[in-house]
Amino acid sequence: MDEGVNVSYITLGGYVGLEKYSYVYFLIILTVYILIICFNATIVWLIVTHQNLHEPMYIFIAALLINSLLFSSSIYPKLLVDVLSEEQVISHPMCHFQFFMFYYLGSSEFLLLSAMAFDRYVSICKPLQHPVIMRKTTVIALLVLAWFLPAGQFSGQAILSAHRKLCSFTLKGIFCNNSVFKLHCVSSSVLTTYGLFIFLNLGFCPFLFIIFTYSKILIVSYRSCGEVRRKAAQTCLPHLLVLLNFCLLGTYHVLEIRLESQIPKTAHLIMTLQLILYHPLFNPIIYGLKMKEIYKHLRGLFVKVK
Repeated sequence: MDEGVNVSYITLGGYVGLEKYSYVYFLIILTVYILIICFNATIVWLIVTHQNLHEPMYIFIAALLINSLLFSSSIYPKLLVDVLSEEQVISHPMCHFQFFMFYYLGSSEFLLLSAMAFDRYVSICKPLQHPVIMRKTTVIALLVLAWFLPAGQFSGQAILSAHRKLCSFTLKGIFCNNSVFKLHCVSSSVLTTYGLFIFLNLGFCPFLFIIFTYSKILIVSYRSCGEVRRKAAQTCLPHLLVLLNFCLLGTYHVLEIRLESQIPKTAHLIMTLQLILYHPLFNPIIYGLKMKEIYKHLRGLFVKVK
């Protein structure tokens, strides 16, 4: 391997016990991936095929679940190949592509949650203006912003990182994330500054916006009648649960990256699997069970199967 160039292979060194448990890992990952596809695709299909679900709130839910499908598909196929392979390696360009997809789709999810928070704010705090503000063009604009703004920013970061010289070729993980920066021969102040800009733009600012909108919703609900409070609870609680889960996983991921050299390899593998196994399953379950209209159609679907 020529360490002087970046056309190289990176070893994914985060796996533990593949010699004994490779088929167990494979079955678990395959089962979870199939469930993710089935659960998310079912809810999206219900939203697409039922006219009464063609509202901004449900359109954003469908976009969020499609985002989960794309996120999972950027990681799971490679995991399935790796657990059955003798060597767990990934090419340098593909590693940065996976890095890009992981953070791009993660940031898109956060922006979609911000768009959903805005929709709930308008619906509850300015109900008479909701049809005017949340027009079709507004919904499309928010979707385009949520998917294309992170794509542009993270593609720049991935390109900058891909052109850095590598002095290490073993990644302490099972897929490519921010740990790839630790493979560089010399840390880059440009990448660090750019990363901080992305964090503020796609993380901190949307988080403040979400806090603001839900604070307004809470104040208006508290001052209003029971019907408004009931509507707020029914439509906002699922979003808040998904948001809380996403924020906890985001914090968890940051701690995982920071502490990867200080924790045992087995514990690090378990932490990484926690990050990618539950969240893509959590979203469709929450929206399927907690959103009244979706649950009604979902229940009708299974009654028909019987």
